[in-house]
Amino acid sequence: MEVQQLQDVLFTTAAPDNNNISYRENLIGTLLAIFGHFVVSIALNLQKYSHVRLAGFKDSRSYFKTKTWWSGLFLMIIGEIMVFSSYAFAPLSLIVPLSAVSLIASSLIGIIFIKEKWKPKEFFRRYILSFVGCGLTIIGIYLLVTFGPNSHEKMTGDVIVKHLVSWPFLVYTLVEILVFCSLLYFYKQKNANYLIVILLLVALLDSTTVVAVKAVAGMIVVSIQGTMQLGYPIFYIMFVCMVATAIAQASYLSQASQLYDYALIASVNYILSTSIAICAGAIFYVDFLGEDVLHLCMFSLGCLLAFLGAFLITRTGKKKKTFEPYVTMSSLPAGLQSMYDNGNAVQPEFGSFSYGALQNNDMSEMYSPATLPVVNEEASPAPPYKTLDHNKTE
Repeated sequence: MEVQQLQDVLFTTAAPDNNNISYRENLIGTLLAIFGHFVVSIALNLQKYSHVRLAGFKDSRSYFKTKTWWSGLFLMIIGEIMVFSSYAFAPLSLIVPLSAVSLIASSLIGIIFIKEKWKPKEFFRRYILSFVGCGLTIIGIYLLVTFGPNSHEKMTGDVIVKHLVSWPFLVYTLVEILVFCSLLYFYKQKNANYLIVILLLVALLDSTTVVAVKAVAGMIVVSIQGTMQLGYPIFYIMFVCMVATAIAQASYLSQASQLYDYALIASVNYILSTSIAICAGAIFYVDFLGEDVLHLCMFSLGCLLAFLGAFLITRTGKKKKTFEPYVTMSSLPAGLQSMYDNGNAVQPEFGSFSYGALQNNDMSEMYSPATLPVVNEEASPAPPYKTLDHNKTE
């Protein structure tokens, strides 16, 4: 009887301690992710400020010779290390949605450092969506942190291998490979350069990246704590997978940025990458095992609010104006406009960007308005055209 009572006391006191440790690890991972994304946003804006400053003052120095650019690089390294370390403490499904902090920080930094002077009404009208988006995203992040998963597991080599060969993850991997190959076929062979296609490729790669990042970061932390894990082959497999998928993501994002607006890319990429990454974390690391319905519903609500907020934040970005290959009549002299259709555009030949003597490979003159030669009537006594007599003589 005394032994049974001792066991009851030990179990009842151990359970709260384990819960406290798990919540403390969640808090550490959450704070690392939030501050890491915030520091990365500051770093990117510092580097952008360095480029703009050099261009504005027509400075001949290279950007990597300025202290501002190097300061941004230093802060970016620190921020990325903080985000990387956060995966070792908190569940993957909790850390991934917190990347919305970078959108909030970039939006606020852009408003603070804006150079134009706005009247209060115009400023409110222009940035109302951004402020509403920031508010919704903050509420969503609060719900994510409060009702997020609380599953914790030491990332040893044996645990990673066990999750890697589990049948739910094998089925998920098979489906992901089939979808990725199908999207890649349509993108490369059918020239389906749609934004949703490119960013789905990025999101599928990102889900693999974050799974590998958590495995690598977790095994490094366990090794630092005293149990060496760097001798397992799975560590190096995950490390190579992490680097390869990250490089592939950067390549596809670069291709998307050449075709679409950066603000639209940021919002859609956040929504797709976060959704697929949460699914990957729920299957590979079983993040939501044992969670009740209330926590699942509130976590889903937090994700929806964060998605909506990210979409509204990026709505204030300026859209790029594409080049329109035509010449308007407003660019012609007044005397020649009446010779053509009033105000209509003169279109070039189909599939060509050449106007008259302008060659296709002459890109320097493409963006200047084309003009037709003007004949000076005062210089030549004879008219530059022949008048036809339509009077019929019998």
